[in-house]
Amino acid sequence: MGRSNEQDLLSTEIVNRGIEPSGPNAGSPTFSVRVRRRLPDFLQSVNLKYVKLGYHYLINHAVYLATIPVLVLVFSAEIGSLSSEEIWRKLWDYDLATVIGFFGVFVLTACVYFMSRPRSVYLIDFACYKPSDELKVTKEEFIDLARKSGKFDEETLGFKKRILQASGIGDETYVPRSISSSENITTMKEGREEASTVIFGALDELFEKTRVKPKDVGVLVVNCSIFNPTPSLSAMVINHYKMRGNILSYNLGGMGCSAGIIAIDLARDMLQSNPNSYAVVVSTEMVGYNWYVGRDKSMVIPNCFFRMGCSAVMLSNRRRDFRHAKYRLEHIVRTHKAADDRSFRSVYQEEDEQGFKGLKISRDLMEVGGEALKTNITTLGPLVLPFSEQLLFFAALLRRTFSPAAKTTTTTTSISSSITAKTNGVKSSSSDLSKPYIPDYKLAFEHFCFHAASKVILEELQKNLGLSEENMEASRMTLQRFGNTSSSGIWYELAYLEAKESVRRGDRVWQIAFGSGFKCNSVVWKAMRKVKKPTKNNPWVDCINRYPVAL
Repeated sequence: MGRSNEQDLLSTEIVNRGIEPSGPNAGSPTFSVRVRRRLPDFLQSVNLKYVKLGYHYLINHAVYLATIPVLVLVFSAEIGSLSSEEIWRKLWDYDLATVIGFFGVFVLTACVYFMSRPRSVYLIDFACYKPSDELKVTKEEFIDLARKSGKFDEETLGFKKRILQASGIGDETYVPRSISSSENITTMKEGREEASTVIFGALDELFEKTRVKPKDVGVLVVNCSIFNPTPSLSAMVINHYKMRGNILSYNLGGMGCSAGIIAIDLARDMLQSNPNSYAVVVSTEMVGYNWYVGRDKSMVIPNCFFRMGCSAVMLSNRRRDFRHAKYRLEHIVRTHKAADDRSFRSVYQEEDEQGFKGLKISRDLMEVGGEALKTNITTLGPLVLPFSEQLLFFAALLRRTFSPAAKTTTTTTSISSSITAKTNGVKSSSSDLSKPYIPDYKLAFEHFCFHAASKVILEELQKNLGLSEENMEASRMTLQRFGNTSSSGIWYELAYLEAKESVRRGDRVWQIAFGSGFKCNSVVWKAMRKVKKPTKNNPWVDCINRYPVAL
C-alpha cells in the first residue's frame, strides 16, 4: 500500500486528558493526539472471483428450481391440448408393462430428489449465560481490580483507562474476580472453574427452554479459542450431563471470535449425515485464563475488551420440529485469509519480552479485517440480495470489468457519496463507470447482528454498509451491556432483538463475526414464527426497558 493510501486510513483526534495531578506540570491542562486506523472502504473494489463464487453456490442449489418448472409447463401444455377421452385413449394404447415402468421411473426419480436434497436445519432455541451480579464491574472497578493485583504500573493502568473510555463498553459487564489476585491466574484450575461456570450455566438454561434431554443430543460442538484442556471441554460437558456414548463430539480451539459460526457449520454438516438428530453448539471464551499481566500495549488491549459470556444453541433436522422451531438455517459463508502473512499475524498469541503470554493485536488488523469482510459479503450477496439488486450490482460490475472506459478510471470514489446519493434518491449516471454500485443489504435482511468487537469497528461497519442506527442497535447495546464476549456475542445480540419483540415470521437475520486467522464468517437465519417477548431465561429480561442508551 502506498503512503497516500496509508494516510487515508488514518484519522486524528485531540483528546482532553484533564488537569495534570502531579509532576512539574501539575495543575496544567493536558492534551493528547489519538491516531486511529479506519476500515478501508471495502465496497469500493469488488473482486469478480468472489461474485462468481456466490453465484456458483446459488446455481448449485437452484438447479432443481430452474428445471422442474420447465418440465411442469411442458407437461401441462401437452395435457391441456387433449380432451379427457383422448387422454384415456392414449393411456390404453400403452401396455401395462410400459405404464408400470414409467411410474416406477417417476417414483425413483422423486425418491432420489427428496433423499439427495439437503435437510433443513432448524434452530429450536438458544441460551446466553448471564453471570451473577457479584461479578459485575464498572469501568472504574475494572481498573481498581487490575491495580489491586499489583501486576501493572500506573502507565499501563492509565492506558487501560483511556482504552475503556473510548471502547463503548458500559458499567455492567462481567469479569472473574480472580483478575485482582496477585498470584498466577492463568492456570488449568482457574480455567476449568470459569469454563464449568459459564458453559453449564448456558446449557442448563438451554435444556430447560427446549425440554430436550441431554441423552437425546446426537451431536455436540464446543468452541473456545484460548483454553483447550485435556480432557476437552466437550468431554467435560458429556461427563457432567452423562450424555450417550455414541454422541458425535467436537472441540474447536484457536479459531478466534468467529468460531461460533464455524461450529454451526460443522453441526449442520453432521446433521446432514445423521437424520432425526439434535445438535448442541456451545460458544465461549475464558477471560481469566487469557489475562495478560505484561506492559506491551498491543497485548493489553484484549484485557480491556473481553468479558465473560457463553451461548448454547439447539439445532435439529427433524421435520416435526418445523412447527415449534424459532429459525431455519438459510446460508453459511466462510472466508479465510490465513494465506496472507499480515492476516495470519494480525491477532497472534505469543510471549512478550518479559515472557508473559498474551494476544498481540497488529496495527494491520483494521485493514485485513476490511479485506476479509469485503470478500465475505461479496460472496454472500448473490445468495441473499433481491433479484433487482443483483441485476443492478452485476450489471455495474460487468461494465466496470469489461468496459474500456472503466479500465482507465480509478475506483477511489468515496463510498459515503454513493450512499448519500441513494438516500437522496439521486440516480447515478450509467456513464459514470468509476462509481461502483453498492448493494443495499437492508433489502436482504431485517436484522443485523455484527460481532461487537469495539465501538470503532461497529461505526466503520455502519458507515461502509450504509446502515441505520436501528440496524446497529443490537450490536451496540450488546457491547455496552456485556462487552466483547467473543464468539458468543452474536447470540446476545439476537437475544436483544427477541427481548425487544423485533423478530417476526419471515424476518431474515444476518449474523457476522470475524476473528484470528484472519477469518470472517456469515450465517443467515429465517424466522419461522413471531418471537414473543421472553419473561425469563433471557439475559436482557430485567433491563431491556432501559435500552437503547447512548454510548
